[in-house]
Amino acid sequence: MQCRSVHHGYFGIVFIPSTTNYKPMYVIKFGTDGWRGIIADEFTVENVKRVAQGTAEYIKKEFPTNLSVVIGHDCRFAGELFAETTARIMCANGIKVKMGKGFVSTPMVSLGAVKYGAALGVIITASHNPPAYSGFKLKAHYGGPSSPAVIDAVEQAIPGTPVSLPLSSMQELIDKGMIEYVDLETMYVNEVESKFDLKLIKSSGMEFAYDAMYGAGQNVMRRLFPEITLLHCDHNPGFDGQAPEPIHKNLAEFSELIRISEEIDCGLVTDGDADRIGLYNKAGKFVDSHHIILLLVHYLHKYKGMNGKVITTFSATSKITQLAQAYGLPIEITKIGFKYICEKMVTENVLVGGEESGGIAIKGFIPERDGIWIGLTLWEFMAKTGKSLDELIQEVYDVVGSFSMGRIDLHITEEIKQRVLADCKSGKYSTFGNYTIEKVEDLDGFKFHLGNGEWVMIRASGTEPVLRVYSESNTEENANKILQACKETILA
Repeated sequence: MQCRSVHHGYFGIVFIPSTTNYKPMYVIKFGTDGWRGIIADEFTVENVKRVAQGTAEYIKKEFPTNLSVVIGHDCRFAGELFAETTARIMCANGIKVKMGKGFVSTPMVSLGAVKYGAALGVIITASHNPPAYSGFKLKAHYGGPSSPAVIDAVEQAIPGTPVSLPLSSMQELIDKGMIEYVDLETMYVNEVESKFDLKLIKSSGMEFAYDAMYGAGQNVMRRLFPEITLLHCDHNPGFDGQAPEPIHKNLAEFSELIRISEEIDCGLVTDGDADRIGLYNKAGKFVDSHHIILLLVHYLHKYKGMNGKVITTFSATSKITQLAQAYGLPIEITKIGFKYICEKMVTENVLVGGEESGGIAIKGFIPERDGIWIGLTLWEFMAKTGKSLDELIQEVYDVVGSFSMGRIDLHITEEIKQRVLADCKSGKYSTFGNYTIEKVEDLDGFKFHLGNGEWVMIRASGTEPVLRVYSESNTEENANKILQACKETILA
């Protein structure tokens, strides 16, 4: 036990820790989509000040003639506190702030960065993470995720000691003109109304539903479609105890609501900051992102006559490549992570860019994932054609054939994870059960092609002892058989 000095002050006993108990500052590292941490543990006011200071240093260095930033926060606990902390640090560095009113979605901040010509956008959000988390996302001036180079530069600029700048109050900064509150929500609604035929959607005779998962898309959808079925469109910072991730296992209530209604034609879901999409057909069956990307390529090119490159990630269905080639569109496969897609969208003519996890962007908007924008695109497709989601999917199948995707996450020890990866790298595997490996790709993980359009892919989590295993086949049953064969082989 360490010795401590004890002083008897006016207000009682004060313990002064020994210097031998000194604990170094928490090291802040950005992941693939910002810095995230548990609120009141890693994600504290002091650490947010440090990240904000690093961001301010980057802006001053790279945008000396444009000292401005757009800041917003989603529905999570203490979002306003962390956003205001960030704003006050920015202002202490001479950077002017456009501050979103109330909670906003990530795409709103990205759009705001473009509309206001800001150097960067910052949103306080942990996206689809559990409610105990918050996060700090950086958005580029072009309205999409900041590049890895920018993230690295900001990370390097984060001070290793507490920020000691004198901070003015919010009201003082507003009075001085350093902070201006702006209505990012109305800006976004106006953008939607200018780009979509909402009257057509509403008069189509089709019934729609939306599940906000208590996230930041709720107010916008309530304004745009007050007449549709709305679920979990309440302000609940705890997300009712569930991670706001739009995957089927988290959406049983919404799925059942659609199934028993027999009137709802399509259900849209967005995550905590409304940049990811989930989708349901009339039967309450989940429609994955692979099918959504295919529908978007089909609609934008075949029906609207639009052209451009199709970009998707390594874990997406091979049918996307097949459809792009059938339509004479360039196709590119990137590593997993929307940032790789965004980099291409900024510099190239991209029609659709999307990944397996529900992050999708299209031509005609900012290079940003946006669950609402993508959902409305599909509702418009249905309204214009008068066809159900299943009928439109069948149109895609008529070109590329039907398919099904599978995925399991294997929670194993780090030792087993590294052993499997070494075996993949060394070429140990020639078969998985009855499936013979014909070819291996290693762009981001290891994809084993099994012939007849079937494949299985192994990719490790970078942050935990988990192996993600993906598969593709012609039916759900066969996709699951491939997963099982792979699992039994690698864990034997």
